[in-house]
Amino acid sequence: MRTYNVYGLGNALVDAEFEVTDEFLKHENIQKGLMTLVDGEAQKILYDRLVAKFGIKKRDGGGSAANSMYAVSQFGGSAFYTCKVAGDEPGDFYVRQLGDHNIRTNLSQNREYGDTGKCLVMVSPDAERTMLTFLGISADIASKDLNLEALKDSQYLYLEGYLSASPSGKQACVDARKAAEANGVATALSLSDVSMVQFCRGGLEEMIGNGVDLIFANENEARAWTGKDSISDAMNELKKIARTLVLTLGSKGALLFDGEQIVSIEPFPTKAIDTNGAGDMFAGAFLYAITNGKDFATAGKLASYAASRTVSHFGPRLPPAAHHEILQKILM
Repeated sequence: MRTYNVYGLGNALVDAEFEVTDEFLKHENIQKGLMTLVDGEAQKILYDRLVAKFGIKKRDGGGSAANSMYAVSQFGGSAFYTCKVAGDEPGDFYVRQLGDHNIRTNLSQNREYGDTGKCLVMVSPDAERTMLTFLGISADIASKDLNLEALKDSQYLYLEGYLSASPSGKQACVDARKAAEANGVATALSLSDVSMVQFCRGGLEEMIGNGVDLIFANENEARAWTGKDSISDAMNELKKIARTLVLTLGSKGALLFDGEQIVSIEPFPTKAIDTNGAGDMFAGAFLYAITNGKDFATAGKLASYAASRTVSHFGPRLPPAAHHEILQKILM
């Protein structure tokens, strides 16, 4: 019996969320629906404009894989998360949040000088999220930050595709995948964002290596990666780099490949107000379920419902009690 259900590796970001208009995004020349990397100064200028015009809606711990590990832990699973934050106030806030939610980490109290990464999450009236990210010290995450003993003691390694933008982060993912493969730990990776597929494909290919056990992607990421318009064709291409697949389709549900057959997951109707974190929740719920003895169909149903609850709520993470309600509805 391994100690951890999932060992996650990803960016550590403090999210500041805002409700914005499409006109604001156009005025600021920000590409809607994507994650864009910027430097700290550019982010601070936009942050001040957002606060002045809209006011901050919510501040929360973030980072894609971190959100997934949060979901794993709140459903009752065990998670270890490797990330990097600085010895500043946002770093203190970030560490405190992870600790409060029973997620073990590589972080010590004596953290390095620098700036903890931050993400401006702008949610437009159609619930689409647009992100402007300053990685800060998270860009320096490296293989030395890995806890190999915790990794070897996990059922799954989960890699965040956003790390393909960082040379040292990408190498940490490569080394983590190799360690997992050598120790019988299953490997999973999220393509994360169309911008990563477009601009960091080489890094993603290195992270994937000769193939992983499980890939998470949404339909836009799948089409961008494979060059196929048809979802069926895209899934067939993705099978070349992953033994199993999760393809999320937003309001249309999801398609899964369990290694033998395609499993269709129905959506749960909901009124979306914020899509930020929906994919992270889907991955976290799915990983929790399959590492606790559930088949792909059951895991997909749990993940679909959990994601529907997430998009009907502002922010990427649900309150702890909501996870028990979700389990009660789907599994109990």
